[in-house]
Amino acid sequence: QVQLVESGGGLVQPGGSLTLSCAASDTTVGIRVMGWYRQAPGKQRELVAVMNAGGTIKYADSVKGRFTISRDNAKNTVTLQMNSLKPEDTAVYYCNAEITVTVVSWGQGTQVTVSS
Repeated sequence: QVQLVESGGGLVQPGGSLTLSCAASDTTVGIRVMGWYRQAPGKQRELVAVMNAGGTIKYADSVKGRFTISRDNAKNTVTLQMNSLKPEDTAVYYCNAEITVTVVSWGQGTQVTVSS
């Protein structure tokens, strides 16, 4: 496993933007899939956006057209650009790195609050 360090959460007004960043402690390990999940109060953790090493991306339907994921395979970093934020985007966002199917790391989580 690797340690994942997230940054960039905070409070933003509806319609605003935030950028989340995540860096893995080991830049030499190959990470198959890297991305973001979120968990709102009282709800299950859900996929937001993930990208595999080949560049294939999967987005949750609720964020398509508003969020953009990018990844630097050489540095083992992943970024989530979030635009047109809505109150329902409020959640703790977790970085995720899948090294193998059974070796998965999670970040500590960063709070995103969308409120006026």
